[in-house]
Amino acid sequence: MSNPLKIGWIGFGVMGKHMCGHVIRSGYPVNVWNRTKSKTDEAVQMGAKYLPPEQVASSSDILFLMLGYPIDVENMVLSSNGLLNYMRPGSIIVDHTTSSPNLAKLIYEKCKEKGIGSIDAPVSGGDIGAKNGKLVTMCGGDIETFEKAKPVMEKYSSLVKLMGKAGQGQHTKACNQICIANNMIGVVESLVYGYKAGLDLEEVIKTIEGGAAGSFSLRVLGPRMLKRDFDPGFFVEHFVKDMEIALEEARRANLCLPGLSLAKQLYQALMAHGGAKMGTQALILALEKINNIDLTKPPN
Repeated sequence: MSNPLKIGWIGFGVMGKHMCGHVIRSGYPVNVWNRTKSKTDEAVQMGAKYLPPEQVASSSDILFLMLGYPIDVENMVLSSNGLLNYMRPGSIIVDHTTSSPNLAKLIYEKCKEKGIGSIDAPVSGGDIGAKNGKLVTMCGGDIETFEKAKPVMEKYSSLVKLMGKAGQGQHTKACNQICIANNMIGVVESLVYGYKAGLDLEEVIKTIEGGAAGSFSLRVLGPRMLKRDFDPGFFVEHFVKDMEIALEEARRANLCLPGLSLAKQLYQALMAHGGAKMGTQALILALEKINNIDLTKPPN
């Protein structure tokens, strides 16, 4: 059965393409746009219509964005030819991009002036969560707007939570990324240590992930590190962007977050060696280089 709500979707990266796919399969009529048109081919084959962005905006009851950087969102939404110029009063924009809380607040205010609803709704769960419809979606905005958009977000999320007013979804995502950043350092240091101790690293992961050390990063990304599978579930360059946002907000709050600062430095070193388009699990390469080791070879 088709759903009366008309959905627009802009952004078909590693996660966005799967999220949109869940919406299409749920029976919503969906119009799509992406800068690289070929990335929408699967969605179009499933029944979505490919339209110019202004037509996607003007035809949508709820317009979803899943872009790369805050500047992409700002240009797409608030520029002189931005999407807000085409959206109808009463429609809603949901931004799944991990962006700055201040931009989320600005978009909310600009939308409110035009009678348009706005929700900042960054997600966590990576490519696996997106494929399986098990993302965690952290939202900021008005309760009435949230309740209208929530049923659609539930098509690809295991949890959709309103965290407070505009910008609070982005602040919650910053908390999420701070945890992940520090945890990733722990995972790679653990594997480097286990390597030098002569342990079977596959068995190490299987053993310790069932205890207090267990985490998504260890359980899912640890084996990818050992297999040298650095395909992105989440790009390194996007993770660095997220950490920069969190560190900027920390500076505003007069906070010192040394763990996050160290993680960002290590990931920037990885980017300097060509790792920007790798998955975040490629952090193991930075620690290998620092310690002059290679986990694919027997330890000295």
